[in-house]
Amino acid sequence: MTDITRRHFMAVAAVLAAPAIVRAAPTPRVATLDWALLETLLAIGADVVAGTELRQFREVAVMPAVPPGVADLGLRGTPNLEALRLARLDLIFNSNFYAWADGLMSRIAPVESHTIYAPGESPFDLAERATVAIGSRLGLESGLRLTEELAAKLKRYRDAATRGDRRAILPINLGDARHYRAFGSDSMFGEVLKRLGLTNAWQGASAYSAMAPVGIETLASMPDVWIILIPPQPDDAMATLSTSAFWNALPAVRERRVLTLGSVNPYGALPAAARFADLLMEGLTHAWNG
Repeated sequence: MTDITRRHFMAVAAVLAAPAIVRAAPTPRVATLDWALLETLLAIGADVVAGTELRQFREVAVMPAVPPGVADLGLRGTPNLEALRLARLDLIFNSNFYAWADGLMSRIAPVESHTIYAPGESPFDLAERATVAIGSRLGLESGLRLTEELAAKLKRYRDAATRGDRRAILPINLGDARHYRAFGSDSMFGEVLKRLGLTNAWQGASAYSAMAPVGIETLASMPDVWIILIPPQPDDAMATLSTSAFWNALPAVRERRVLTLGSVNPYGALPAAARFADLLMEGLTHAWNG
């Protein structure tokens, strides 16, 4: 065997003996019209390339952060389908809220639907199932990890909540200085309270989200609660209430049992549940220990 032939043989043998390089398949490019699914996709690290009303989402949901390169499809009720087409999608996630758009969007990319809010069902349980299913669909273990980490966090918070004053919690969102929305046991906020071992003071009707509008005068019938204000709310609402004789006469106001949290998406999924739990327990723990 000549030197050239020998060198060639050895080079080929070395290549054949080298381990093959396995390249991971790229994560599918995805989009959604639904905010609960949007925050879920962002939280598990999906390749989100388009969503709706992103400026408002950033203000209301706050977290997870929306990367600057995500295309805004406009209003949830009238999304820009041309922008959706230009996003070069592999998959579109949709919910029962926007099922009317399934046929239109399926012409652009496959559509997969997940329900978070449905009458008579736990939005927390539905959000858990959706998170795991979406993560599995995209090949991301972070879906299951998100559910496990939140469950562990809520258990820790529940242990801390047992050392509080055990007063009932009234989570509300001000519509104006005279009305509010009350979040019942079947809302995502109500579900979090349940898992924290805290009592939801609102025992009236609700429709898997919030009861509205409720007159501010009804607060007089709940003197022993913590009032939890959840933005966004009109800028002038609290300014007006601060000078209201009725508001200032409420026991919760007089005794400084009113907490204003950061903004949280009331129709959110597990990321919204986690944010609400974080903000609520931070505020209550400070107040209990203050």
